[in-house]
Order: sequence, then C-alpha cells, then structure tokens
Amino acid sequence: MKPRRIRDGVLWMGAVDWNRRLFDSLIPLPDGTSYNAYLVQGTDKTALLDTVDPPMAGVLERQLAGVDRIDYLISQHAEQDHSGTIPWVLTEYPEATLLCSAKAAPMLVDHLGVPGERIRVVADGETLALGGKTLRFVYTPWVHWPETMVTHLAEDRILFSCDFFGSHLATSELCAGDNPYVLDAAKRYYAEIMMPFRKQIQNNLKKVRALEFDLIAPSHGPLFDQPERILAAYEDWVSDRVANVVVIPYISMHGSTEIMVDYLLTALAERGVRVEKFDLSVTDIGKLAMSLVDAATIVIGTPTVHIGPHPSVFAATHLANALRPKLKYAAVIGSYGWGTQAAEQIAGLIPNLKVEVLGTVMCKGVPRDEAFAALDALAAAIAAKHAAL
Repeated sequence: MKPRRIRDGVLWMGAVDWNRRLFDSLIPLPDGTSYNAYLVQGTDKTALLDTVDPPMAGVLERQLAGVDRIDYLISQHAEQDHSGTIPWVLTEYPEATLLCSAKAAPMLVDHLGVPGERIRVVADGETLALGGKTLRFVYTPWVHWPETMVTHLAEDRILFSCDFFGSHLATSELCAGDNPYVLDAAKRYYAEIMMPFRKQIQNNLKKVRALEFDLIAPSHGPLFDQPERILAAYEDWVSDRVANVVVIPYISMHGSTEIMVDYLLTALAERGVRVEKFDLSVTDIGKLAMSLVDAATIVIGTPTVHIGPHPSVFAATHLANALRPKLKYAAVIGSYGWGTQAAEQIAGLIPNLKVEVLGTVMCKGVPRDEAFAALDALAAAIAAKHAAL
C-alpha cells in the first residue's frame, strides 16, 4: 500500500500482511496482521517511528522512495517485527540518529548489529522538537518487553502506542471506527501477548491517561479514532474483575473424559454458570487465551497418559500458567485406566495461578454414578463461589 495521510505532515507507512498465519512460530493469526510505521514531518526535522518486519522491507523501501531525509529514526520496541528494517533505514539515511529507551539500546546492538554510535538514548518524558510538531517519549515498560515506550505528538493529539493497544488484523481500513471486530482482535492480542504483564499495564494506562490525544496509532492493526473504546476495554481486561464464566480446556482419548466434561457443563449451566468448552485436539489457542481474560474458573479435563496428563493438556496448562490470567478458582477432572498422578502433576504446572482449588474428580474407566455425584458437587461449589463474585 502507499503511504496514507493521518494529519498534515503525519503519514501512515508500513505493510499489511494478509497471508501470515503464525506469529513467533506460536501465535495463530487467523486474520493476518500489519506492521505500522509512521512518518512525522515538521518544518525543520523529519522522524520515522518504527519500521516493518524484514520480509516486508521492500514495501517500506518503496514508500520512502520520495523521502529525501530522515533526521530521527525512533525505535519504540526492539522486537524484530518493528525494528527489523532499522539497519536498512540507517544505511539509506546516513544522517539519521536512532532514538530509543535506555533498555532498548543494547538490544538493538545485540539483535540487529546496529552500531552503537548511531544510537541516542532518550529519557522518560523527554521531548523532541521537529518544527511545529513536538514528540514526547513516555516509557511504558513490559508492554510487552522491558524496553517499550510510546510517543505522544502533542500538536496533532496522536499517541503512537507501538504494541500497546495493537491487534493482529489485516485490513484496508486505516481506522477502527466503531467496528466491534477490531476490539475482538485487540482482546485476542492482549490475551496472547499482554496478559502476563497485567499489573504493569495498569500502571502504564495511568501514564497514558495523563496525555491528551484523540487518536491512538498502534504498530499492529487499525488506528483507534475513538480511543476511549480501547482504553476502557484495556482497563476492564487488566482489572481484578472476573466474570461468571468457567473455561474447560480438555482432551479425551476414549470418550470417558468428554462424558465428564459434558456432564459438568450441563450441571453448571443449570446453576446459571456460563461455560466455554475447548477440545484441545482442535482448539485455536488464541481463542482459549481470550476466554481466560475474564473467566473466574478453569476446569482442566484430562485422560491419563503414563500416569500423567495428556501432552496436549500439559501444553495448555503450561500456557495458562505463562499467561497469568486473573482466575480465582480451579479444578481437575478426568479418567484413568489403572492409576494416575495427573491431578498432582497439573497442580505442579501452575505456580503462577493464584487460585483456590475447588476439587478433583478422577474416575477409573467409564464414569458412573459416583463420578457424576462428585461432578454435581463440584458444579455446586463453583456456582456458590461465582454467586459471591
């Protein structure tokens, strides 16, 4: 795509990656993504904020073909999908100075081989005058790396937020407007990438709220021309509030565990508890992560494989532990053939989840009356806890 005007002297640049379906060899991208860069042209100086993922470098090169001079290249985040084309820009524009946070400087040297003499560290709150346009750099650590920062353009009331408020969404639309699907994509992005840093983001939201802007320009996905929508969503996601929702990730080898999952689902629904069920043999892990953003309870369902949990359950439990959702309660259900330590091993996988364990129901073989009674009791315990939320 060609550069697109945002304001006078402010251009969107970058690349829309319609076909990418996996990020970091881990995160599903059902809707592709974009790598947004921004050119800010003052009367005296010109600054480029971030670049693009290296496979898309040619797109940025063509967009910059008519730009004779870049005085400042600003790296808000050292991860390669934003910084990967920095070496080319510095070669093409030898007069450019690379600006970044204190913690970003060694990362750019280590990851990209950027010469240290081309880098100037900017302080938290430092301003840069371009001539009629003033940039302010605000450190926002752990959104989602330790070196991240955002940039505020005061005169045009724009917040360049990098990964903060981003979404993996390929679209021809420059701005989100009131499209609810963009918020869904942003929630998915938060769940997969930002959720482990919920407490840090609470603090960074306060710093961002102190700035005056009416447009948020992230480095992935559309711009938010109604910024309160995404700000309010983030404030909800990072809050301590949980919903009356039970998430059940499970897998079943010979049907017994699925019978138990379906019985518990029905028992919970009858008690007014919403359930989101994920068969791990077919589940999009991004949707599972999204469900964990607000849920009060996780119930892990597993058959026993060599006395432990099924490998797919092991992986999903490890993921939940890494994402650190604000869950309050947990339980384990499942089946075994002759012996099991699945529940004990699962408990050892979730040290980051500060949850109250409400019960374990493991049955030998096909579930019978005793197992169903235990599942009813578990459903009642969960419903009682949720009623007090």
